[in-house]
Amino acid sequence: MTTASHDTVRALEWRDGGLYLLDQRRLPAEATYRFCPDAAHVAEAITDMVVRGAPAIGVAAAYGVALAASAAWQRHGDRWQSGMAEDVAALRRSRPTAVNLAWALDRMEARAAALPADEDPGPSLLAEAHAIHEADVAANRCMGRSGAGLIQPGSGVLTHCNTGSLATGGLGTALGVIRTAWADGRVARVFADETRPWLQGARLTAWELAADGIPVEVVADGAAAALMAAGQVDWAIVGADRIAANGDVANKIGTYAVALAARENGVGLMVVAPTATIDPATRSGADIPIEARDGREVLELGGRRIAPEGEGVDAWNPVFDVTPAGLVDVIVTEQGVVHRPDADGIARLLEARG
Repeated sequence: MTTASHDTVRALEWRDGGLYLLDQRRLPAEATYRFCPDAAHVAEAITDMVVRGAPAIGVAAAYGVALAASAAWQRHGDRWQSGMAEDVAALRRSRPTAVNLAWALDRMEARAAALPADEDPGPSLLAEAHAIHEADVAANRCMGRSGAGLIQPGSGVLTHCNTGSLATGGLGTALGVIRTAWADGRVARVFADETRPWLQGARLTAWELAADGIPVEVVADGAAAALMAAGQVDWAIVGADRIAANGDVANKIGTYAVALAARENGVGLMVVAPTATIDPATRSGADIPIEARDGREVLELGGRRIAPEGEGVDAWNPVFDVTPAGLVDVIVTEQGVVHRPDADGIARLLEARG
């Protein structure tokens, strides 16, 4: 198995004493980086979807804690731990569904608690943030190899939302599998759902694949089931923002519909996510908090109203939905692969993680 050479995009960069985030709201028209000199700017960037994707949010939040600690040391001296609490709380509130955010913040807070109060915590916490970032890059490559090995040569694959370098620290989760399988000659065609209302598939996934020279066909979300029925898709490959203890998967809105269509048409459903996305404290998908965003995201397109004006016209705009474990054929993580996931399989995977 080869390592994918198609890997040129990076969503996060630490340089010049701060975090640079590729502003994903401006893609594909403009590739510009937004500088975040402090934790407040990082939290705002996460909330405003400058950066998105569960692993990337976690990495960004880790750097945000490092910035918060450095600022608290400058302002409060040996009271830096209490001094950074408000910034960390703001980071924790920035997005509620993706568990990677809480996981990264918990890890950073544990590291901070172990540091002496009378020393500058900045270097140690920055090193921890770099370690989280580097581990995500390594996990992406591991998942890419494992998932690609499940794909037969000549396959057509469909993905939903964006799960590539823009959503992670490196190669990507589901898109990392697709990149690796393409490099191995296993994938013949790549289809990307447009992914309303933010159009991450059309704007971001297609942009990433084009940047790496991988042909992609964008399809309307409502066309995915017909595409599967026509026999064009062998695997639907998606990411996850949270995986419950029983194997239920929360992912971008529309994933549940993809899963239902895949099962009806004999198409495999592969979920690709690092073990940090698994939340053993959440028993099932029914317990996962689902973020809702402003209805204008559905009622408008590019800032222009596409629905009729009036008090009687509103929108329901959940960001995620939950796919029951029974519809998932395989979950791919950096620690291993779980076929037909259930509570026992998830528990064994977490035991392997240690």
